Amino acid sequence: QVQLVESGGGLVQPGGSLRLSCAASGSIFRLYAMDWYRQAPGKQRELVARLISGSSPNYVDSVKGRFTISRDSAKNMVFLQMHSLKPEDTAVYYCHAAQLGQNYWGQGTQVTVSS
Repeated sequence: QVQLVESGGGLVQPGGSLRLSCAASGSIFRLYAMDWYRQAPGKQRELVARLISGSSPNYVDSVKGRFTISRDSAKNMVFLQMHSLKPEDTAVYYCHAAQLGQNYWGQGTQVTVSS
């Protein structure tokens, strides 16, 4: 089993920045992918940013140029740096990891963009 714990969410004004962190622990062999998803009220969960080992990151169009995903493989952590935040970025952000065909999710961290 792999456990994922997110941190770094909160309330920020439009145009502001936040940095989300996700720490993986447990039975880690080789995490194939570590990603960030989000789910806004009344909407389906969507993939925000994906980082697969050995590949370039991918982003949903709505966050390109504003969000950056990065990974510290030595510490089994993944980060999401968010700039120029908009009210429509308000959601619960979830960390996701895939290993040996299994998918793991964190508990989520709330990001609220509001003045």
